Amino acid sequence: MNQGCEGEERLNKDQIFGVMILVGSTMGILIYGWLLYIFPIIVLQVTAFVAAAGVLGILAWIGWTMATTPPPEPIDFEAPLPASEEAGGAEAQKPKAEP
Repeated sequence: MNQGCEGEERLNKDQIFGVMILVGSTMGILIYGWLLYIFPIIVLQVTAFVAAAGVLGILAWIGWTMATTPPPEPIDFEAPLPASEEAGGAEAQKPKAEP
């Protein structure tokens, strides 16, 4: 079934994408650490700004969604009749016993 040498397994697209994410994230951590060592104040300020902007942006999106979504239809509190009573089934024709 394998087209390569014995023991050689090919990665599918999802696994390749996962490896790319792993390598990119690891490189990002290393670059961020290096920048933090070289320019600590600027990097911390930019990090704090990006974090605050991200949280506030998500809150703004939630507010926009709530403000532009129409209200739901009111709930009708009248309970519909069971299907057996509507159709005149056998249960609907049985007389009820008095207690």
